Amino acid sequence: MFRVSLILVELVVSIDRHFRIFDTIIFAEILMKSISLCNPSRSLGFLTPAMSFLLMAFLGLPLFAAEKPNILFIFADDQCYETIGALGHTDIDTPNLDKLANQGTVFTHTYNMGGWHGAICVASRTMINTGRFLWRARELDSDLSQEVKEERMWSQLMHTAGYETFFTGKWHVNADTGAIFDHVSNVRPGMPGPIFYPEAYGRPIEGQPDPWSPTDPKYEGFWAGGEHWSEVVANNAENFMEVSSRSDKPFFMYLAFNAPHDPRQAPQEYLDRYPLDRIEVPENFAAEYPYMAGTGAAEIRDEVLAPFPRTEYAVKVHRREYYALITHMDDQIGRILDALEKSGKADNTYIFFTADHGLAVGHHGFIGKQNMYEHSLRPPLMVMGPKIPKGKKIDTPVYLQDVMATSLELASIAQPDYVEFKSLMPLIEGKRDKQYDYIYGAYEPDSQRAFISGDYKMIFYPRIDTYRLYNLDTDPMEMDDLANKSKYKGKMAELKSAFVWFQGRMADPLK
Repeated sequence: MFRVSLILVELVVSIDRHFRIFDTIIFAEILMKSISLCNPSRSLGFLTPAMSFLLMAFLGLPLFAAEKPNILFIFADDQCYETIGALGHTDIDTPNLDKLANQGTVFTHTYNMGGWHGAICVASRTMINTGRFLWRARELDSDLSQEVKEERMWSQLMHTAGYETFFTGKWHVNADTGAIFDHVSNVRPGMPGPIFYPEAYGRPIEGQPDPWSPTDPKYEGFWAGGEHWSEVVANNAENFMEVSSRSDKPFFMYLAFNAPHDPRQAPQEYLDRYPLDRIEVPENFAAEYPYMAGTGAAEIRDEVLAPFPRTEYAVKVHRREYYALITHMDDQIGRILDALEKSGKADNTYIFFTADHGLAVGHHGFIGKQNMYEHSLRPPLMVMGPKIPKGKKIDTPVYLQDVMATSLELASIAQPDYVEFKSLMPLIEGKRDKQYDYIYGAYEPDSQRAFISGDYKMIFYPRIDTYRLYNLDTDPMEMDDLANKSKYKGKMAELKSAFVWFQGRMADPLK
């Protein structure tokens, strides 16, 4: 019996290994030894590696178990889809993000579903870490302890599958990172604080001195602690990459920048790259949004960063600071990509870059993200890795949280039933051309809704019973409101009916 126990222990240890290429041989040999104990009269000492392979094939077991790929997830904050230089929307310097776009696949129409309060990032990050759609994620938000206990969080699923998990940067999810990641460094709050410094708001006013300086460390923010927070993310990533280079385990790295969220503070050299005469005002700039009173966002912190009514000058200054912070972050992403190459693991790593949502910064009279327009719902999304086509663009609408489901598929993890988002791989591989029947957006339980069906997008303000309608194909900047044009009466009725039905599927609290 003692000999049998030793062999069984040896069998378990072999199964528990990280799928090295000859584990199948070892497994077969140990299995045959175990069988020989049951029938000692039959000697199996002649078993050869070749026969081991034949036995495994006969049993229907894999001869080779694929090495799990590494997953590198880079997450920005408040970054609009149009701020990647290679995509041609904006004159902005992003050479490292351009590399991801050119050497990977870009999803040009990536959406966030919105949020249940002004901190849209909370909803976005809760969704990607739990796999739930907006309102079901909201139900979990106040207490994620049960999700953590049952190991349902994204990082826990990766850990269970054998991944070494690492987190650094902005979290803003109601769960302890130390309980769900193997390694954690410099967890940051929702925004660099203090949250309110009067000099940063209601500015700038043309012809008057600007009370705010994005480079002055006295305002803390990104400068708190003595080193810019974006640089700290890169430092931590480099350190973990160096450690992981000596490990046989695959890694899951969740690198979350606070940039380019306000306060938009970058070193002077980055601001110098964007003189005001380089900055273009958005085509759909408006001094005031006509339905601002119905949005629920008129007095929210994001919107009072710039003076009312909006001026082209103020928008240019804010966009200058926005671009400078993005370019500075891009340089840090370059450091991370260099560290990945140096680690020797780049060839077996999938890289995802996205942001929690977009940002207006002057579009339609908005500064923040608490609205249902494309600039605020849509972040960039690029994927790069071993099976990812280079230079490909996919226009199919997706959600940024589909990254979570995609990583599960790449890691050979069966997608749990509670994960509502979908893997991007069938789109990337050309196995399907549609991800969702409709795209849905919401802000607060009763403030705003967006509903996209095909080319048409309907925006609804319940508090003032007002609708807007845009054809996103012919009017991507959403400047021609079709809602009250008689020609589109049928389309409006169709969308309203479909939206009411879809509310049930989304557990939408709006009555």
